[in-house]
Formats: sequence, structure tokens, C-alpha cells
Amino acid sequence: MDTAILPSTFLLTLLLSVGLFFFIRASTKDRIETAQLVSEQDEAALMSQLKEYFRSRSYRVAAVDREQNKVTFEGNVRPSWFLAIFLTLLAATGIVCLSLVVYLLFPNLSTFVLPMVLLSPLSGLFYWKKSGRLEKVSLKVETTKNEQTSSSKITVVAHRDELSELQRNLQLKAGE
Repeated sequence: MDTAILPSTFLLTLLLSVGLFFFIRASTKDRIETAQLVSEQDEAALMSQLKEYFRSRSYRVAAVDREQNKVTFEGNVRPSWFLAIFLTLLAATGIVCLSLVVYLLFPNLSTFVLPMVLLSPLSGLFYWKKSGRLEKVSLKVETTKNEQTSSSKITVVAHRDELSELQRNLQLKAGE
């Protein structure tokens, strides 16, 4: 067997393990974005529809700035069971792969390396503890008038998943 294969396999597996670590850590990161959305509805109808939408998603009105026509909603984001289990399985798979390569290079460490798989639930626990948080959504509604119609432009600052869900549910178009 070529002596360069095992150390290079170990190095690649170690690099993949580092990537897995950063992937698990990034699973809790906020992904706040700003979007400009356009609706054909007038401002009053759109605002009541937006309030109902966020109420149905367990958000509450946290602040209202009437001068700037801006509303801030707050809601608790619950962690996903699926993602917690998925991250645990990913961590277990990564630790098993690293353990097998370490076992091939250092057979005398075999009793210590494979039991490290028992640490994989810590990744799901890490995700569960860090991802449950208070989420804020900020909306600013402006009326734009054309020759024939009036429409509303909404500036939304929210998590990217919430933005796409809002756009899909209320049939809003992306603005410029």
C-alpha cells in the first residue's frame, strides 16, 4: 500500500470535519435581508392584510411609527426538529469517517476514537439552543401612484425565509 495515501486521506477527512463544524455553527446564523416588494392593493387594504398575515404566523406588533409609516413585528422562532436530527446525523457520519481514518493511521487509538460518535447529539443540542430566538420584521409601506392605478411599495427587513413566505402568500412582486 502506498504510504502517502493514508496521510492525505487523513488530511482531507480532517478538512471535511472542519467544514462540517462550520456548517453546524452556521445553522444558527441570522439571515436578515432587506427586500422591496410591490402590491397592486392600496395602502390600507395591504396593511390590514399584512397584519393578519403576521398575526397568523404568531407575530405581534412591537412598534408603530406613524410618521414614517413603519411597523415592527416580533415573534419567537422555534427550532426545527428535522434540522436538529439532520445535524446530529451529519455529525455522527463525520465523526465515524474521521474515526475510521484515525483508526487506520493509529490502530492503538481505536478504543478512544469510535466512542466519539456519542458526541454527535451535541450538534443537535447546539442548534436547538441557539436557533430559538426573538425575530423582528420591519415593514415600511409607501403608496406609489401611476396615471391609471395606485400601488403600494413595501420595504421589508426580515429573515430571508420569512421574506419568501410573505411574498408567496400575499402574491407580492419583487420591486426595484
